[in-house]
Amino acid sequence: MSNPQTKTDVILIGAGIMSATLGSLLKELVPDWKITVFERRAGAGEESSNEWNNAGTGHSSLCELNYTVEQPDGSIDISKAIKVNEEYQFSKQFWSYLVKSKRIQHPQDFIVPVPHMSFVQGEADVTFLKKRFEALSQNPLFQGMEFSDDPEQLMEWIPLMMKDRRINQPLAATRIESGTDVNFGALTRILFDHLQSNNTDIRYQHNVDDIKRAGDGSWDLKVRNLENGTTTRHSAKFVFIGGGGGSLHLLQKSGIPEGKGIGGFPVSGLFMVCQKPDIVAQHHAKVYGKAALGAPPMSVPHLDTRVIDKKESLFFGPFAGFSPKFLKYGSVFDLITSVKPGNLTTMLAAGAKNLSLTKYLIGQVMLSKDQRIEALREFVPGAQNGDWDLVVAGQRVQIIKDTAAGKGTLQFGTEVISSADGSIAALLGASPGASTAVSVMLEVIGKCFPQQIKAWEPKIKEMIPAYGVTLMENPKLINEIQKLTDRSLNLTSRAGEYEKKAPVSSSS
Repeated sequence: MSNPQTKTDVILIGAGIMSATLGSLLKELVPDWKITVFERRAGAGEESSNEWNNAGTGHSSLCELNYTVEQPDGSIDISKAIKVNEEYQFSKQFWSYLVKSKRIQHPQDFIVPVPHMSFVQGEADVTFLKKRFEALSQNPLFQGMEFSDDPEQLMEWIPLMMKDRRINQPLAATRIESGTDVNFGALTRILFDHLQSNNTDIRYQHNVDDIKRAGDGSWDLKVRNLENGTTTRHSAKFVFIGGGGGSLHLLQKSGIPEGKGIGGFPVSGLFMVCQKPDIVAQHHAKVYGKAALGAPPMSVPHLDTRVIDKKESLFFGPFAGFSPKFLKYGSVFDLITSVKPGNLTTMLAAGAKNLSLTKYLIGQVMLSKDQRIEALREFVPGAQNGDWDLVVAGQRVQIIKDTAAGKGTLQFGTEVISSADGSIAALLGASPGASTAVSVMLEVIGKCFPQQIKAWEPKIKEMIPAYGVTLMENPKLINEIQKLTDRSLNLTSRAGEYEKKAPVSSSS
């Protein structure tokens, strides 16, 4: 006897920040649609979205040096920095809307103001940072950025990093107060709690074992209850695969041609964490440095103030590692089972092209705690082994695909893969990830609901005033939006910081 099939309008696979965001957007646009969510873990936000599995940086290019590239002629290309910043503004606007409409009651539970800084050492890097500052500070998106190579000024900004430091080479930093620390785990849980109270069927400890297209163009899912082992069948007109590292396997099972030839490479992360109040009190910023030569972009070292459950701590890292798992709570067979005839040559090409990355990851895995403390001392010269603990963060699966750059290219970013008819979409990749969730989910909506998007535009613009607008070309709108979101999200300690003013630079 076959199991009866449950029909719904939308199925979201995975209860992370991406599904939470897409579900929340769709509930605002079409409240009558029935949405069902399947999550293999016991609760929302337990994988990459969890606050202990990421750095909590509201990525807006204020401090991330890898978003600005020095060109052969010495100029600084800031195009990616602008793109990421504008995408984060979308997220803040949507969160602000949810606060104003009472969907979110206490924004300070997931977002707080924390200055963002870049810190470099050595003449070449100081020169690069100064040029980067000059390029960014002329753009209205980066108003309020300061630069200094004066050790006394740096001591005021980052006392923990400057204490006991031997200054035997040039050093410099930029600082901007409009940075944020975001608890994406808390935000994910808040959004799913609201969805559940609005007739969204959320089923935890349910794993999607298979997904196939039905004759009428909808999608049939075979779902297993992990508590009792029973299976049920579900059908939906639209499916979003937002299962983090688990998305690739489900995309492959869907059989859509757009998903063929794509592979994944898992990279794990570890952080050193300090929760001693006397040390934590000496540092209040997210400070990003430059990645070591040969290191992947997601391994840029940074020392972060984190606020989790209203308690401050310091995170340093990430240290890269390797595990064949695609999820932190996944299977050791995830990598090998993701290799299919359609992506075999792509995966082999990627392996041959990325021997330096493999060597780097092996080196990272072999590091002892003492060696990690030595790396930390580049940032905190007086760091003591007993004050810092090692925490295993989440898994990130980087996309491997054939591109114009060659076969088996390793992509360090996020990408939406959707079917030609828009009935199914999957999100693959990692950084900048959660910070750009709203922008990425609007991309999903645009790709998958092209016939409805025009009718939905007024509501989208109500939620996200900058939708369809290039912010950098509208300084007045930037100021209005920044003030609006700061007030709504309780980031008002920065009130008035966004009026147009000259960039600040100080030198010793």
